[in-house]
Amino acid sequence: MAMKTAVLAAGLLLGSAQGITVEGMLAAARRSTGILSPKGDRALFTETKFNWTSNKAATAWYFLDIASGNTTKAPFGSAVSEVVWVGDTDDSILYVNSTNAEIPGGVALYTADLGSASFEPKLVASLHAPLSGIKAVKTEAGAIHFVGNALAYGNNGTAYNAELVTAPKTSGQLYDSNFVRHWNYYIKPERYSVFSGVLNGGNGSYSYSGELTNLLNGINYTITRPESPVQGSSSDPGDYDLSPDGSLVAFRSKAPQLPKANYTASYIYIVPHDGSEVAVQVNGPGTSAPEAAQGASGYPTFSHDSKKLAFGQQDGIDYESDRFKLYVADIDGLNSTVRSVAEDWDSSPSGLLWSPDDVDLWVTSELHASIRLWLVPEDAAADFKPINFTGPDTVLSDFAILPDGSAFVSAAASWTSRIFYSQYPGQDKRIIFSAHEFDPELKGLKPDSVSNFWIKNDDGDDIQTFVFYPTNFDPSKKYPLAFIIHGGPQSTQGDNWSVRWNLRLWADQGFIVTSTQFTGSPSYSQAFTDKIQANWGGTPYTDLVKVFEHIRDNIPYIDTDRAIAAGASFGCYMTNWIQGHALGRAFKALVCHDGKINQVGSYATDELWFIQRDNNGTVWNERANYELWDPLAHFANASTPEFIIHNDLDYRVVIAEGLQTFNVLQSLGVPSRFLHFPDEGHWVTNRQNSLLWHGAIFNWIRYWVGLEDELLTEGVITQ
Repeated sequence: MAMKTAVLAAGLLLGSAQGITVEGMLAAARRSTGILSPKGDRALFTETKFNWTSNKAATAWYFLDIASGNTTKAPFGSAVSEVVWVGDTDDSILYVNSTNAEIPGGVALYTADLGSASFEPKLVASLHAPLSGIKAVKTEAGAIHFVGNALAYGNNGTAYNAELVTAPKTSGQLYDSNFVRHWNYYIKPERYSVFSGVLNGGNGSYSYSGELTNLLNGINYTITRPESPVQGSSSDPGDYDLSPDGSLVAFRSKAPQLPKANYTASYIYIVPHDGSEVAVQVNGPGTSAPEAAQGASGYPTFSHDSKKLAFGQQDGIDYESDRFKLYVADIDGLNSTVRSVAEDWDSSPSGLLWSPDDVDLWVTSELHASIRLWLVPEDAAADFKPINFTGPDTVLSDFAILPDGSAFVSAAASWTSRIFYSQYPGQDKRIIFSAHEFDPELKGLKPDSVSNFWIKNDDGDDIQTFVFYPTNFDPSKKYPLAFIIHGGPQSTQGDNWSVRWNLRLWADQGFIVTSTQFTGSPSYSQAFTDKIQANWGGTPYTDLVKVFEHIRDNIPYIDTDRAIAAGASFGCYMTNWIQGHALGRAFKALVCHDGKINQVGSYATDELWFIQRDNNGTVWNERANYELWDPLAHFANASTPEFIIHNDLDYRVVIAEGLQTFNVLQSLGVPSRFLHFPDEGHWVTNRQNSLLWHGAIFNWIRYWVGLEDELLTEGVITQ
């Protein structure tokens, strides 16, 4: 038997003696994407580190020198929540201070010149609400026009400040329509809105006009109130844009004529920055957009001349994983004419920028589990086939265009939590900065610690599996297998960084780790993604069986007799499905985080469009589809030890699912363990909670494959 190393409770040492550790990963710097300066000589980013002794995280701002890769601390502190490069010079900034000395719960806007010998910020606006997602431009007249988002009162549309509200005498909330709750919170009367404001002046001296204008006021609706950013998009500033000349604002809002819990449809609107006219719909019913384009819209982006607006939209009104198609609207005032761009491109763009000359769109889209950068002419014909130029070895988070015509990319990979690089189309990247060469917690990570292989499934489709190796991997040895199953299901889990499911960290517990992109995963063709509809336990399961058999028969350094399987969300559903089927007997243990066991009981979820689309109907009209792929119906076959994690604030997959799984396994006498966090939702985000999550799981899987002598007993509640 392999040498065993103690893995103890959270807060104590975990197993890996070399390479990345749980404590190190959780404490290591978490860097934002880079905010490129107008000159392209430097970028700003935030860096957040955690101290286990003080149990506190500290955030600081840094400059990244684009030429040298050197970083220097910025002259402002953690109270600064956002920075925009705008003002009289290329070194001028507008920033948001997250506290407001005058108004509790409000924020303050400051201007400063980072090219000056000394840092001398000037207070220019005291805002009565917590505006965020600031975008700003300097107009020809010299004023700064800005937009941001905040919750708005449901009765009058003004910006909402929770700290100025009188607490109600009751905790009850009444609903006549859903959502009732979403992800990890209950819906309240307020809705997000885009607000605009003006800073008058120039020459380093600006003054606030004194009011914020709600740009969603006046939009007609019959069912769903206007909201932007759309509820659930985490106040995403990608839901709106400000034209470079400062005259117009574009935003997306849910379809006003459809119930938002049942349909994904949303539309793009344009409105004058001053709110002098009611916003006008660009796409959707009754517009110039193609009739088939009825679904969710996204990432509206103005051209540099403010005369065009690019965006993406899906066709299906109830399918969140439908393919996004590119569109450009030619703008004349509030009138627009929409046309398709590269309509037949079998990819799903997730964001874009205009080239400096407004001729091309620089587009982000995923291919083979890697978000990459593509060039698409803004007038591309339907059959145009874009070619990506950032490659498969990183997953792009954000990008900007440098003055020399190259891309400045913020990305990550399984071996680095943040990498900044520049790259010209058709050329190799120039690495500017990589966290694994800078952070002591990540020193053991290398690009060669991951590989991938492909096999054919029963449908003849190519299935990709990523393989992650432990530090000091020796192919002459045999390692137990950690067979990871990704969530979604229309999602991927490839060569990327994560602080929740870090597969290199799992490997450093003494495993070879695999992650298969089974049928239903995006970025392998839309048809491949669509095949999972009403097929949850079908082809995805047989894909995983074939991959497991391929590993068993072809990779000698993987010991499939000592294998575990684990997954979250859909990955947990599939783990439960495996538990009741033949593949379940191939594993020594299972781990199931926040996933389903009872398909018929799906209507406790929040986004009803998801379950109805993936089951090809409602439970009352197509009940057989729900029953067909119900793991609970097969749990009489369960015998593999299973660890269940489920959190109280998970309203996507409610905690009753995890409790059912645990209760059934306990009743069957199957070794099982249950962990819950009352203050966590679908994901575990608190670092101390994450430390326990990792420690308990790693102890469980190492014990059942023979790398641990004992199961954790400290803190375990018994009857």
